[in-house]
Amino acid sequence: MHLTDYRTLGRSGLLVSPLTLGTMTFGTPRWGSADDVSQAIFDAYVDAGGNSIDTANVYAKGRSEELVGSYIAERGLRDQLVLATKFAFNTAPGNPHAGGNGRKHIYQALEASLRRLRTDYIDLYWLHVWDMVTPVEEVLQTLGDLVRAGKIRYFGFSDVPAWYATKAATLAQVHALPGPIAMQLEYSLVERHIEQEHVPAARECGLGILPWSPLAAGFLAGKYQRHAAGTTGEGRLSGSNPFGDSKFTDHNWRVLDALRAVATQAGRPLAQVALAWATAQPGITSLILGASRLEQLHDNLASLDLTLTPNQLQQLSEASALPPAFPYGIFTPAVNKSIFGGNAVQGLQ
Repeated sequence: MHLTDYRTLGRSGLLVSPLTLGTMTFGTPRWGSADDVSQAIFDAYVDAGGNSIDTANVYAKGRSEELVGSYIAERGLRDQLVLATKFAFNTAPGNPHAGGNGRKHIYQALEASLRRLRTDYIDLYWLHVWDMVTPVEEVLQTLGDLVRAGKIRYFGFSDVPAWYATKAATLAQVHALPGPIAMQLEYSLVERHIEQEHVPAARECGLGILPWSPLAAGFLAGKYQRHAAGTTGEGRLSGSNPFGDSKFTDHNWRVLDALRAVATQAGRPLAQVALAWATAQPGITSLILGASRLEQLHDNLASLDLTLTPNQLQQLSEASALPPAFPYGIFTPAVNKSIFGGNAVQGLQ
């Protein structure tokens, strides 16, 4: 597989690379990359054939968008790249309308992002997080208006409940409105909860899935070691971060041990094996990769050259499996037979 093996995002005509360049590291002081390194990472990705760039209005307080916009403009790449950014999180503490998913904030956030990105349209506009307040009907109408106005080409939902995305997709279909084409969610060997609701919902509604943090903020790259006195290692998880210490669980350390075993079998770095596993999972369109060093990017891109064997995929899937949550634990072949009078019945898959 190569970066130029483009695939459609959900049930749309938008074509994206199997790996998307995430730019949260651009302009971020502690665990990010200096401006010259960010540009080198950007250049290396697009020179390798990558076409999908992901940023957000709050990354480095808008600095990420500014850098991405300048890199695209300097090379005249706007028409060949899929440029995605996001709205939702507050950008002016004290002002409730400087955040959220209401129409007032969406318009303000989009205009600010367009200025920073030096463009007059966004290819893929993401609702960054469910605000728990705004009706989905308002969000759908607002984003649909922006599609019709040419300000955005498509939109998607990041970090929302599965029912929310499903409701939006259903309303859009029933009323012949522009609807979401994708979901952006955390997914990796140590975070597989989306398989219970989000992945089936995406399949049913024709939505692509773009996982963020497929390396679990570096945990699956082997950056951290477990000791009796605690965890050591340098990276995003070693200081203040949105994950806290949630990655350093007994379950996750066992998954990391299984990953090491398969990586040894394959003769490849841990990160490449973890990415190859995620790429091979049903419903996954494009993994979002962040890099603070150029060599990290090259190492991650090399995962496209790796095809794990069925046995290796099974080893990793079994080691990282979560216990089924209710009601999925009761949906077994035995229950199917009991429902249909002792006959095994299989529906359309």
